[in-house]
Amino acid sequence: MTDTTNSNAPLLDINGSDILFKPANPLNQAKPPIPPLETRTVLYREGSVNAKGAMKLPIDIECLEDIPIEMRDGTVIYGDLWRRQGDARTPVILVYSPYSKRGGPFNANYDVTSTGFPKNQVSGLQRFESPDPAYWCRYGYAICVVDERGIGHSGGDMYFMGTQAGRDVHDTIEYIARQDWCTGKVCMMGNSQLAMIQWAAAAAKPAHLAAIAPWEGLTDEYREVVCRGGIPNGTFHDIDIVGFLYGQSRFEDVTGMLEQHPLVDDYWTDKIPDLEHVTVPAYVVASWTHPIHTRSTLSGFKRLGSKDKWLRIHDTHEWGDLDTRENCDDLRRFFDHYLKGIDNGWEQTPRVRYSRLDVGAKHNLFSTSDDYPCVRTETMELHLNASDGTMNEQQAALESSTEYDAVSRDMNAVARFEYRIPRDMEIHGPLNARLWMSTDTGDDMDLFAQLYKKDAKGKVLYHVVFPGLEKKLRMMIALTPKGKQLPGGPIYVGPNGRLRASHRELDTKRSTPTEPYMTYTNPQPVTPFVPVQVDLGLWPTDMLLHEGETLVLEISGHACGPVAEARASDEAPDAQLPTVNQGRHTVHTGGVYDSVLLMPIVKP
Repeated sequence: MTDTTNSNAPLLDINGSDILFKPANPLNQAKPPIPPLETRTVLYREGSVNAKGAMKLPIDIECLEDIPIEMRDGTVIYGDLWRRQGDARTPVILVYSPYSKRGGPFNANYDVTSTGFPKNQVSGLQRFESPDPAYWCRYGYAICVVDERGIGHSGGDMYFMGTQAGRDVHDTIEYIARQDWCTGKVCMMGNSQLAMIQWAAAAAKPAHLAAIAPWEGLTDEYREVVCRGGIPNGTFHDIDIVGFLYGQSRFEDVTGMLEQHPLVDDYWTDKIPDLEHVTVPAYVVASWTHPIHTRSTLSGFKRLGSKDKWLRIHDTHEWGDLDTRENCDDLRRFFDHYLKGIDNGWEQTPRVRYSRLDVGAKHNLFSTSDDYPCVRTETMELHLNASDGTMNEQQAALESSTEYDAVSRDMNAVARFEYRIPRDMEIHGPLNARLWMSTDTGDDMDLFAQLYKKDAKGKVLYHVVFPGLEKKLRMMIALTPKGKQLPGGPIYVGPNGRLRASHRELDTKRSTPTEPYMTYTNPQPVTPFVPVQVDLGLWPTDMLLHEGETLVLEISGHACGPVAEARASDEAPDAQLPTVNQGRHTVHTGGVYDSVLLMPIVKP
């Protein structure tokens, strides 16, 4: 991403063509509605209850609504400041959001309590994927929730990440730091997009940004969302996210740009923040279980140039993790140290704390490390054998193959390989299915892989991501007929991956045996009936494997495995990812076609 600190240069222009925009969803279509613009102060009294079943407010909180914030180009955006009544100057937590600071469906319908999180643990004043004012104001912080450019009543067109977003957050931070209600220290926190924008903010290096806390935020829009594996997918971005955003002007048309710029170029690299030069202290949160953010959050942490950075990897869901009291207390120690100068021993906190996920078990283990990856590993090779559907530690001498219908969406239209686990071991990090594949029709293949395990009796093992819905989801698992996928998102079975075969070119400088990194710049079509080698990367995990269990790898022409692809909303529930697939795909194994699963296994 371009350095945005003091730039007033024109916005990115790619190959002589402007960035595409489409009309914003009008404010009057939001349900519930976006409130009218009105700069005023609203008081929330101590002891008041502001949502059904919510906690009583522990203090008087005032909200300064619709504060105008002017950007360097004259555009005005608006924010709400939450603070304890009577506070003079405090550090400020900036939440820079596309989801509307008040009103709108995300705040109304996707509250953390919808995941089973206890209602009496939050105040109801928290905004979508944002910190709760009832907690943070009590401990001497203010929260400023800002509608980003083009959202709500904020002026201008909405840009999705990249140079313009970095400039705007930079200007917002510097505005906040100048106000008489701020000590001059500003930090950021929040989930998902509210985390993603923090990477851009840190790369812009505003003088008064004292710390960031990105809570599961990807760093590469092309590789992680709209074109993961080189397979275009606009459903999540257009329907689940942008479909519920509202403004008065225009929104950047990211999927329209994908049609014009299907390969990685300046447009897409502009949306990757320059994290190597970030120096601000960072408290980074990731999970093994998130369907979108896992890989990119972990790579973001590795790329961060800051010497003061910490990582916590959990195994639940970002919304509840953000509001869990012990996690708030932990983050507050970090903020207190860097924004208030409190000598509280934070520097002695282990640099990495991580879950060791035992899928199917009632409880998981947690460990600490000095860095990520968290432990020393060695690459284990499991060689696929199509003759009997197994994976083995020794390569099969004879060639064999198995095929599947590449167009069918049936759960059984897969190639399945199993490995009976002979001893306890632990996977830690990203995996790679290095496969020899061919098609009988067309010049390309969209390939999908899913890894999971079964117990000694052959029963698929599941991990419930929402602890508050554990009983309900366990019942769903028990009642779901065999051969039908369970919903993705609330349930995790293991890492998955996808790749369009024509995008199999590796960036050899950035790739490792277990973590392929594709260039997405040089498509290489395939020829019918001619096998090609592809590196189909699976996302990072930490998974305990026990003697007697079975590890299963599925390969297919569609998202496969026991759980469906995760969706963020109930809109278009039957939407399926379009593929280029035709005919039948063949997996070649043994002999010269050594298809192999490469796994990072923790050294004894």
